[in-house]
Amino acid sequence: MAIKLNVNNVAATVDVPPEMPLLWVLRDKLNLKGSKYGCGMGVCGACTVLVGGKAMRSCMTDVGSVGDRPVTTIEGLSPDGLHPVQVTWEALDVPQCGYCQAGQIMSATALLQHTPHPTDAEIDTAMSGNICRCGTYPRIRQAIHEAAQAAALAGSK
Repeated sequence: MAIKLNVNNVAATVDVPPEMPLLWVLRDKLNLKGSKYGCGMGVCGACTVLVGGKAMRSCMTDVGSVGDRPVTTIEGLSPDGLHPVQVTWEALDVPQCGYCQAGQIMSATALLQHTPHPTDAEIDTAMSGNICRCGTYPRIRQAIHEAAQAAALAGSK
């Protein structure tokens, strides 16, 4: 079945069953490898992408359910890698092994879009579904706070 998608602001048509997980469409059909397969049950967050601006687990999202909502992957977050979340992630050396980080960044981005100045508790709640086996949670929280400050400064210019 031909399914039309808008992924990273690019129109795409894929010939797949509507129940195929979005993750496999992104990775296997559109060659976007940033979103990772972790648990396959929507628990770890490694596959997180934005669908209509909302953080969603692409391993549990049927491609047929996306409809006309835009999909943003880590590859489409910023063409030059200068999104405030990406910049602070790099500046603070957040990743250790890096496997979960695309999902972490996408969840953090969704949080900041809806809560521009989150508290520690709001960050912990929003990020609780993203597992980091390396335990970089303190750096993740710090990076989110710094990205919020950077975005606020950029908006005030």
